[in-house]
Amino acid sequence: MLLVAAGLLLAVAAGGRGSPAGEQESPPGSRFVCTSLPLDAAGAGCPLPPVPMQGGALPPEEELKATVLQLRETVLQQKETIGSQREAIRELTGKLSRCEGADGKSAEGAWKNEVGKGKDTMGDLPRDPAQVIDQLSRTMQTLKDRLESLEQQLRANVSYAALPSDLREMLQRRLGDLERQLLSKVAELEDEKSLLHNESSAHRQKTETALNALLERVSELEKGNSAFKSPEEFKVSLPLRTNYLYGKIKKTLPELYAFTVCLWLRSSASPGIGTPFSYAVPGQANEIVLIEWGNNPIELLINDKVAQLPLFISDGKWHHICITWTTRDGMWEAFQDGEKLGTGENLAPWHPIKPGGVLILGQEQDTVGGRFDATQAFVGEMSQFNIWDRVLRAEDIMNIANCSINMPGNIIPWVDNNVDVFGGATKWPVETCEERLLDL
Repeated sequence: MLLVAAGLLLAVAAGGRGSPAGEQESPPGSRFVCTSLPLDAAGAGCPLPPVPMQGGALPPEEELKATVLQLRETVLQQKETIGSQREAIRELTGKLSRCEGADGKSAEGAWKNEVGKGKDTMGDLPRDPAQVIDQLSRTMQTLKDRLESLEQQLRANVSYAALPSDLREMLQRRLGDLERQLLSKVAELEDEKSLLHNESSAHRQKTETALNALLERVSELEKGNSAFKSPEEFKVSLPLRTNYLYGKIKKTLPELYAFTVCLWLRSSASPGIGTPFSYAVPGQANEIVLIEWGNNPIELLINDKVAQLPLFISDGKWHHICITWTTRDGMWEAFQDGEKLGTGENLAPWHPIKPGGVLILGQEQDTVGGRFDATQAFVGEMSQFNIWDRVLRAEDIMNIANCSINMPGNIIPWVDNNVDVFGGATKWPVETCEERLLDL
């Protein structure tokens, strides 16, 4: 309509310059200057004189054609705009896919890979994954707002009533489809943002747990736990009578026809100190057991056969204990603090100790490695648990007990990496051998 108005104004200007005779002419030297005005600016500027039109107003068919032409131009413009918006959406979707990572890695890992390669695939977007999702969400919302603005402009410039119904429905359907696509992408981005937040929370919790474990370990090291001068300078503490505190020797025994077991003990438990150690094999839970249970004396069990030992160690002081045994006639010896206190025979004679069992410190086993009984648990501290595959001489046992020699077991030596503790049992630096002697 603006084009028609401008044409009419030009015609009026031409008529003013060459009017036919008989009509009133403009004064000499005067000019008309007219400017195209908006339709809503009525009464402003120079008024338009009435211009007669041949045949009156345009026929409805011509006016409809002009409207359709203008509508086509507008629709083409909107189509180009929508196409550019779709290109922007595809570009953002591609960048989001690269952010998410094609190999299933997290968005954070993808960002790290891109940074490590020295390029920024997201331009000036922030590198934090959560901020990337926020930025993309805002971009999608901006596109939606722009589409709504275009729709409002279309409604302002073109009368929907003048549009053919099928064209109007097609345009509304296209705009609705695009809006649903945008809303779906925004929802996906929100879901991805939530997943990233959950992953970040889990990672943060895992990191905090690891840091707490490290702090506890550092505290233990500061207190001296496991800070042993040498691998054998430690003790195992079992302070409670339960069925879950114990130590375990990682190595197992081979088949034995004789052995010597020596260890340092300190316990004041009553009645009975419990079970300092037990060795169980499949089919025989009492292959080797040293136990003081209730008011009974200390007993040595081999293949479920029993010998009572004349040992007295429940006075709360350190004591050095050694026990020897040989399958020949089932001979056994018991030493306390280097002195032989008892001997006997016929303890499981001609029975070799079976290999491949489990050696437990502080608990009596009813099955291999388990079914502990709290009433039979050892309460106290122990150290220097060693096993040899032969009967040691009495002189060697005396020298070990009085700290003259350090003689680790050739089958089971007392070293830190061979002993695990469970259920609250702990390892601590042990008193020196001389300090243990002063405790006797």
